[in-house]
Amino acid sequence: MRIVGTERPDGLALRTAGLIEHGLPELSAEGLPPYLGQGWARVLGEAARVFAASRDYPMELTLPPDVLVRLWPDQHGGIMLLPPADHVGGLDEWRRDVLLRMFPAARS
Repeated sequence: MRIVGTERPDGLALRTAGLIEHGLPELSAEGLPPYLGQGWARVLGEAARVFAASRDYPMELTLPPDVLVRLWPDQHGGIMLLPPADHVGGLDEWRRDVLLRMFPAARS
């Protein structure tokens, strides 16, 4: 499985490539600020691992160490990673928080 990215006017678009070969939809994150690109490639990779292991289509995933992400259909037949429904705050703030919780070394 790979993570592929495209730079767009509204930010980076990242997508998994390879889940479809196992009968699963690809995961995506769009509108990412460029400085979150590498970290979110890692988040998508971990989400793909957890998603593939679930072997169903959950509405939410819990990524280690207890980071909840909501799954939502995207425009391309895949699934976007979004904040949980009860999240208060902006999308970019949530994305930074996910990175720091999953990869604490990113603080340095």
